[in-house]
Amino acid sequence: MTYRILLVDDDKELLAALEVKLRKEGYQIDTAPDGEAALEMIATDLPDLVILDVNMPRMNGMDVCRALRSDEKTRDLAIIMLTARDDEVDRILGLEFGADDYVTKPYNPRELILRVKGLLKRIFHFQDNPETQEHIQVGPLSIDLGKHQVQVDGQVVELTLTEFKLLSHLIKNPGKIKTRDYLLDEIWEYGDGVFSRTIDT
Repeated sequence: MTYRILLVDDDKELLAALEVKLRKEGYQIDTAPDGEAALEMIATDLPDLVILDVNMPRMNGMDVCRALRSDEKTRDLAIIMLTARDDEVDRILGLEFGADDYVTKPYNPRELILRVKGLLKRIFHFQDNPETQEHIQVGPLSIDLGKHQVQVDGQVVELTLTEFKLLSHLIKNPGKIKTRDYLLDEIWEYGDGVFSRTIDT
């Protein structure tokens, strides 16, 4: 299967360089220069993953991310935020708005590619494997692994796929300590030698 990735950034040079790197990895690439153009393209043809810059004209990446998560058709779309901002508040906001991951510029191309591969792998593994069709109930917390749905006291809690997988993993292993490296390998699947503070957030 060839995955299709939409790159959204107003920096033409960065966009071109990233497109070349990802095409070499076998991905089909589409590009958009701003948030509004990206939403129009996504409405016409849904990609498998969006790499989204935060600072853009017309509509910034945070607003695009929020719009995608609020739409039933794009709620589970994989999103990686790519931005020059390296502030903890921005990372938290990006993840709260629904981004699955957050990469700061200048980025390591190898790390970004590993994040793309890991995110696509866990999303399509989750969707395609029938063994995930089970239900977990712990007190007021209800997790439907098949429907990718979490409820607390009957109220639905919106989570990204990464957040959902992390919660599911931890709740299946109560009382066990999980190191950052272990969770990065199991949940984010970055591989050896790749460091990220995403899990801290």
